[in-house]
Amino acid sequence: MPLRPAPGAPGPQDLATTTGPLPLAVFWDMDGTLVDTEPLWNASQRALVEQDGGQWTTELAHSLVGQALDHGARLLQQAGVTLGVGEIIDHTLTDVARAVRRSVPWRPGARELLTALGEAEVPCALVTMSYAPLAAVFAESLPTGTFEFLVTGDMVLRGKPDPEPYTTALDVMARRHEGLDPAACVAVEDSLPGLLSAAGAGLPTVAVAHVMALPDDPRWEQWATLAGRTPRHLGLVAARHSAAS
Repeated sequence: MPLRPAPGAPGPQDLATTTGPLPLAVFWDMDGTLVDTEPLWNASQRALVEQDGGQWTTELAHSLVGQALDHGARLLQQAGVTLGVGEIIDHTLTDVARAVRRSVPWRPGARELLTALGEAEVPCALVTMSYAPLAAVFAESLPTGTFEFLVTGDMVLRGKPDPEPYTTALDVMARRHEGLDPAACVAVEDSLPGLLSAAGAGLPTVAVAHVMALPDDPRWEQWATLAGRTPRHLGLVAARHSAAS
């Protein structure tokens, strides 16, 4: 008996999809979605906690995933870190940016899908809670124009899970592309805070779980991986979202 693909995994018929709508734009999370930086963040954060006599736990690591950096810094202070919020952010950003500059830790299928979107002339933006210095290191490793613009955690007052990062990105994209319909765009996220932010901004959303399992919810569609996915798979997410609304 042939094996059935896991929920959210593309089957042979899905992988052959070459027809269907393209999304008008794609909004990408960075950490955990495009690049596997969570181990880099955790190594830096764990070192801070343990050097001040605190205890690093799996629960603490999970509580930091997808959160605004200032919120994460306060969680680290509660775990025993004595540095100020700004100092924690600067220290961990510097550590992670140094590692990404040495080697970009791509998630499976992410680079290929970004490349395919560029070839299809679908505009993309990066919407990340990382601050500009780290986001720029990643963006500069890619061909010019891969992202039309970046929305970073230091550009917004309220980070994910608040919708502000994605409403900001939609506003910028709409000024660049007249007539942009958010319902025909797609966001791609790996964390619950990110999913809530994107869905709260009215975007059809793809959930690609990485560090933590994600709950099923009609506001997003779960994929097991980006590997084998195409721009038209993203377009079909938006089409299904519109049909269900």
